Amino acid sequence: MLKSALQIPATFDESGVLLPDMPDFDLAQTLDCGQAFRWEEQMDGSFIGIAHKKRCRISREGDAVRLWGISRASFEQVWHPYFDLGRDYAALKRRFSSDPALARAVEYAPGIRVLRQEPWEALCSFIISQNNHVKRIKGIVSRFCELLGEPAEGGGFAFPSPEAVASCSPADLAPLRAGFRARYLVDAAQKVVSGQVDLEACCSLPLPEARAMLTRITGVGVKVADCALLYGCGRVECFPIDVWMRRVMELLYPDGLPDCARGYEGIAQQYLFHYARTTGLGTV
Repeated sequence: MLKSALQIPATFDESGVLLPDMPDFDLAQTLDCGQAFRWEEQMDGSFIGIAHKKRCRISREGDAVRLWGISRASFEQVWHPYFDLGRDYAALKRRFSSDPALARAVEYAPGIRVLRQEPWEALCSFIISQNNHVKRIKGIVSRFCELLGEPAEGGGFAFPSPEAVASCSPADLAPLRAGFRARYLVDAAQKVVSGQVDLEACCSLPLPEARAMLTRITGVGVKVADCALLYGCGRVECFPIDVWMRRVMELLYPDGLPDCARGYEGIAQQYLFHYARTTGLGTV
């Protein structure tokens, strides 16, 4: 197993947090690559988003990354794990680059990180993502938060709690314009609140058991379950297969991913997915 880069140099002042040397963290590649839907790029190239009931503005300054208005406690408790700053992505990329196709995908977008989102938010986001495109997903998620979310620290709205959604009917979610997905969101919330689905347990259960638990939810198949496990539960060994990844596997890996991806299949998938989606597979 790879060692984690647990000690991320950081300085704290009245403006927030400065990470002085972050070559393996590109904001657009990470925040606008289809893994999270609450980040918006600003005219100055910074991104504003909300996670864990907190609002954050993050920007790139040369080799450094700055998180504006963030306290030391908030950074350590929320944003350090959210941006997966305890993982050595440089070592991972060296490992992946032993495979020629993965090497090209890594070279194409070397600043990708896999976010550690709240399990409930990741589950709902990928329920909403079904048969949908990113712009529309973002719109539905935004309306969802405005309709049922509590005010977030720093402005905007937090992601709605399972309890808030469980008390609704699908008709109550009509303002989201989510179509058939409204029924799935309500069913997910009711099963989480009742304990039929234990999202915390999904973070540590054997992968087949965690997947089976999530697929108890109406409308949640293996792909949505795997996305929730990867992006919400930190299960980096989980490998979601959508139309793009199916093409990648058929074209490049008919016998499965190379050994260099073992244990980190979900992170390898993110590099391959981003390359395939933005280039149409190109020369991978």
